[in-house]
Amino acid sequence: MAGNSGGPWGGGGGGNNQGGNNGRDPQGGGGRGPNDGQIPEIDELMKKGQEQLRVLMGGRGGDGARRGGGSGGGSGGPGLTKGTVALAALVGLGLWAFSSAYTVKPEEQSVELFLGEYYRTGNPGLNFAPWPFVTSEVINTTSERTEIIGDGRRIVDRSGRVVDSSDGLMLTTDANIVDIEFQVVWNVSDPSKLLFNIAEPQETVQAVSESVMREIIAASRLAPILNTERGAITAAAEERIQSLLDEYESGINIVRVNLDQADPPAEVIDSFREVQAAEQARVRLEREADAYANKVIAEARGQAAQTIEEAKGYSARVVNEALGEAARFTAVQEEYSKAPDVTRRRLYLETMEKVLGDVDKMILDPSITGEGGVVPYLPLNELNKGSN
Repeated sequence: MAGNSGGPWGGGGGGNNQGGNNGRDPQGGGGRGPNDGQIPEIDELMKKGQEQLRVLMGGRGGDGARRGGGSGGGSGGPGLTKGTVALAALVGLGLWAFSSAYTVKPEEQSVELFLGEYYRTGNPGLNFAPWPFVTSEVINTTSERTEIIGDGRRIVDRSGRVVDSSDGLMLTTDANIVDIEFQVVWNVSDPSKLLFNIAEPQETVQAVSESVMREIIAASRLAPILNTERGAITAAAEERIQSLLDEYESGINIVRVNLDQADPPAEVIDSFREVQAAEQARVRLEREADAYANKVIAEARGQAAQTIEEAKGYSARVVNEALGEAARFTAVQEEYSKAPDVTRRRLYLETMEKVLGDVDKMILDPSITGEGGVVPYLPLNELNKGSN
C-alpha cells in the first residue's frame, strides 16, 4: 500500500514504480516501458481538441495543464470549467430544439402524439413538439390517391401475404358474369383517425370498394350494366363506400369512382356480341310492330270518333227538325182556330207550290191566244233532259 500512495489517478512523481503494475502507471504521467504499444491517433486528436476547448473557454494550454498537474499531486486528466458546461448545455439545447421543431406544408397536416397518444393536430407552418415526450406524424391530406380494382393484380399486405386477387369477375342477378374494372380516388380527411383506426389504408379502401361493387352488381342485370346504368352504378358505389369508411372512422374521403370497364368475360365475348346483335334486332322489330300497331289503332280510333260525332250531329239535326215541325204545326193550328178560311187557303197555296214547283209547265191564257192564233211550242230538248 505504501508503494501506491499516489492512488489510481496518482502522478506525484513517486519513484516507487515497482508495485503490482510493473513500473507502469495506468492513468498517471509516468512513462511507458519499452514493450508498451503506441498511443492511437484518436487519443491524440481527442487530447488536442480538449486542449483547444480549454483555451477557448479561458483555461490554460497544455503546458500549463501539465505543469499544474505535476505539482502537488493534481489530476492529470482534462479539467471541466463552467464555460465548458455552459457550452455543452447550449449545444444540447440546440440539438433538442432542432429535434423538436418541424414544418408542415399547406397541403399537409400533422398529428402530435404525447407518449404515443393523440395530443393535437398541427397547423401549416412551423410547429414545435417537445421531443422525446411529443412526436409528430405529417400526412398529406390534399393529394389524391387512386386504387385500381379489377385489373387482375394481386393485393399484398406488408408481410407479403396475398390478401385478395382483384380479377374483376362479378356475378349479376340474372346469373351472368361481367368483368368490371374501376378506379377509386380518395384522400385523407382526418389524419388522426387514419393513424389510430386504420392499419392499412390502401388495402382497406381496396377491400371495401370491391365488396361494395360486388354487392351492387349482384343486384343488377347484365344488359343495364353494359349499356345504361353506368352512371347510377358509380354514384351508388361512391355513396356506399364512403358510408362504410365513415362507419370505420377511417378519416378517408372518397373523391370519385370511375367505372373504366364493364364487359363480358373474354372467353365468351364473341358469343355475347352475337346475342347482343340478336337482342337489338328483336328490339328493333318490336319497336316497328309497336309503331304499326299504334298507327292502326290511332286511325281506327279516329274513324270511330268521327262516326260517333256524325251520329251525334244527325241525331241533333233530326231532333231539331222534329221539334221545328211540331212547333210549326202548333202555330198553324193556333192560326187555323182563329181564321179557318184564310188558313185553309194559305195551306192550299203552299201545298200546290210544293207540288208544282218542280214541274216543267207552260200556262197559256186562251183569251190572249185566241183560236189558232198561237202555235204551241214543244221544247223537245227540255223533255229529253227531263227524261234523262
